[in-house]
Amino acid sequence: MVQPVFRFAPSPNGFLHLGHALSALLNCELAAANGGRFLLRMEDIDPTRCRSEYEAAICEDLDWLGLAWEQPVRRQSEHLDAYAAALARLDALGLVYASFESRGDVARLVAERETQGPWPRDPDGAPLYPGHSQALPAAERARRMAAGEPYALRLDVSAAMEVAGPLMWDEHGAGPGGESGRLAADPAQWGDVVLARKDIPTSYHVSVVVDDALQGITEVVRGQDLFAATSIHRLLQALLGLPEPAYRHHRLIRDDAGRKLSKSTRATALRSLRAAGATPADIRRLVGL
Repeated sequence: MVQPVFRFAPSPNGFLHLGHALSALLNCELAAANGGRFLLRMEDIDPTRCRSEYEAAICEDLDWLGLAWEQPVRRQSEHLDAYAAALARLDALGLVYASFESRGDVARLVAERETQGPWPRDPDGAPLYPGHSQALPAAERARRMAAGEPYALRLDVSAAMEVAGPLMWDEHGAGPGGESGRLAADPAQWGDVVLARKDIPTSYHVSVVVDDALQGITEVVRGQDLFAATSIHRLLQALLGLPEPAYRHHRLIRDDAGRKLSKSTRATALRSLRAAGATPADIRRLVGL
């Protein structure tokens, strides 16, 4: 019988909040209950936002909560070659192309298209890629990249779906609508997602599936805000020949306005709660455990 392997994978771009605490506690306790391993991974691919002091604070908070994890901690910034190899494999399949529109260009193109009606959005609410870079001759794309133009490497999702065929995943938790069991993946809802940029040579989607495979993760336990992303992750796993873990998406901790807790909305940090006198038992109560 394969030993289950769980992981908690925060980005060290801010302090942990109650939502992080719920995810970390669930992963650690499920690992203990199932005779499994619990790993910690730092998703630090963005050098402009991720800092060593945040990583140290994350470890301090998790230790205060009473969690223990295997060493060493995996840092994505130390494994960019693994993500480059995955991108090269996708490129060899003819599934990657460079796009050159800025965020402002994309917004303008979407506004133009919406004069004719609503433009589709991905599950996170961002407009699907509206540009025409895929139609550029390969030599022209190569010339513009060599000239130093900013670019994003995108996955041709329609072509990728033809290569991969129908995809499913095992959901042991529940999606936002209560979905569970053996579920069908729907990568098309994301459009041609970004796999890397000139200044950041990978993306969350690429790095997470590569890391999960290299670390032998068998159980991905994470918040419902990432439920829809599983469709793209299953597509990349199939294209790259990576194993399929089981997924368990858990409820989100929300603020008084009903929004999920987020660093960007300045959700109260665990360290602030601790400084105010909270105990680990208080944290467990606050997250409903």
